[in-house]
Amino acid sequence: MTEPALYLPRAFFARDPRYVALELLGKTLVLNDERGQRCATIVETEAYLGPQDQAAHSRRGLTERTRLMFGPAGYAYVYLIYGLHHCMNIVSGVEGDGTAVLLRAAEWVLPQSGPSLSGPGRLCKGLEIDKGYNGADACTAKLHWLDAPALPPEQIQIGPRIGVDYAGAWAKAPLRYAITHHPEVSAKPGKAIKKGHAKGLKRPA
Repeated sequence: MTEPALYLPRAFFARDPRYVALELLGKTLVLNDERGQRCATIVETEAYLGPQDQAAHSRRGLTERTRLMFGPAGYAYVYLIYGLHHCMNIVSGVEGDGTAVLLRAAEWVLPQSGPSLSGPGRLCKGLEIDKGYNGADACTAKLHWLDAPALPPEQIQIGPRIGVDYAGAWAKAPLRYAITHHPEVSAKPGKAIKKGHAKGLKRPA
């Protein structure tokens, strides 16, 4: 079992969700429960910037559903879409911000192979993430992250988020981050990821 000292600290998540989304690329998500240990490296994320972001659940303010998004950073926010698929987010920013990062795609580490983790629904299905993880602390033995070196800017692509056409101008906001050319990165049929990279984003000190 991983030593707690090697987990990503809560301070990692208590930052602007754009930095968190960018820097989760290449980091490994670890789950430990009665179903055993599962590990996967994140290859695609999306940032959600709070109530002003018309694609974010928190745009409707503090509700029973969104209370976790307005809580402290480093906790899982898991919800069901279309009554079928779970999606997992990690709450980010300062408590009260209503910001989070969606996990869009990953690559298996343990076991070394399994069903595709491309897309947030398949990621949760493959890793057996359900509503039981909603509100889970992502800095514990049950759920945590292993650090890895930051990826160089040329290995990262940035583009608009998927499935948020209802969000007006926010639909085109460049808040989706992916490892360039990774086979598990999801995309709309017939549309490539908008090319661009992270050279313009300054990493926090």
